[in-house]
Amino acid sequence: MPSYMLLLHGDPSAYKNMSPQEGQKALQKFLAWREKLRAQKVLVGSAKLKDEPGKVIRGAGQPRVTDGPYSETKEVVGGYFTIEARDYDAALAQSRDCPHLEYGGTIEVREVEPVPSA
Repeated sequence: MPSYMLLLHGDPSAYKNMSPQEGQKALQKFLAWREKLRAQKVLVGSAKLKDEPGKVIRGAGQPRVTDGPYSETKEVVGGYFTIEARDYDAALAQSRDCPHLEYGGTIEVREVEPVPSA
């Protein structure tokens, strides 16, 4: 069965402005959603990324390292889920109730292309 990455894009300041109780409630929603995927046996993996833009390496020959994906945006990839689904429609259906959408985030759904081992 194909695998799909659900890349969670959003502005981390939305979570930083929450009270501790609101943050805990949001975390519980994500944990419950992850557990639902696990119970359905479609979860391959997931992780939350640090609330910072990271580094980007660009260029051929003499690569350049810059902060974040784009300096003009506040949105970063904050985490990901990898799930199994029969096709894009099924992967999108699994994504529709992700709590990330409740908090103003967007989800990029991408099919994972298997790379043959050497």
